[in-house]
Amino acid sequence: MTEALAERGWAVTATCRAPDEAAALQALGAAHSELIQIAPLDVADLEAAERLAARIEAPIDALVNNAGIAWRDTRFGALDYEAWRRVMEVNLMAPMRVAEAFIEQVAASEHRKIVSISSSLGSIAATTGGNYFYRTSKAALNMAMRSLAKDLAPRGVTVALLSPGYVDTDFTRPVVGGPPKISARDSGQGLADAIIGLTTEDSGRFKRFNGQLVDW
Repeated sequence: MTEALAERGWAVTATCRAPDEAAALQALGAAHSELIQIAPLDVADLEAAERLAARIEAPIDALVNNAGIAWRDTRFGALDYEAWRRVMEVNLMAPMRVAEAFIEQVAASEHRKIVSISSSLGSIAATTGGNYFYRTSKAALNMAMRSLAKDLAPRGVTVALLSPGYVDTDFTRPVVGGPPKISARDSGQGLADAIIGLTTEDSGRFKRFNGQLVDW
């Protein structure tokens, strides 16, 4: 997404937990130094977003919540409830905290968009079982952002959810089977176009990276 947005001329502040260790992001920043800035942010630290927001005065056209975690072993009968709580903190509470921290910068911008990266696994219409922690965290995120869309409508802020598809990353490579994976670049290109193309009519909607609506 960072690369795709920069290619479209957007200035991007890309955050990650350990910028000094993010070699690919650093290389991307060096290649697009006029457009990409890198800042440290661990969304699990609920005060970190507020500290970063205090240092960023410029308007933010599109605030993107992309960080997320999962837990592989979620077998019924052997559930780790502390791990479940951790997944909910990062995948649900952190995006809400980030939105609260940066709402003034978003509201002061031209485009006024808050986008959270969700997953079709968070669709209650899905028919497969298991994966309780990740599924429930994304379903809760969908509900929270749908509610936020209503609350921020009077300020002209568009709040939407986007599914990146089943992307070939370190996150999915250990998974055996499943549908064909798409490249991170193809997903990023689609997400960038989707973010730029969002309108106020899309507020509260859940879409795939290719623009198709996802069943709640």
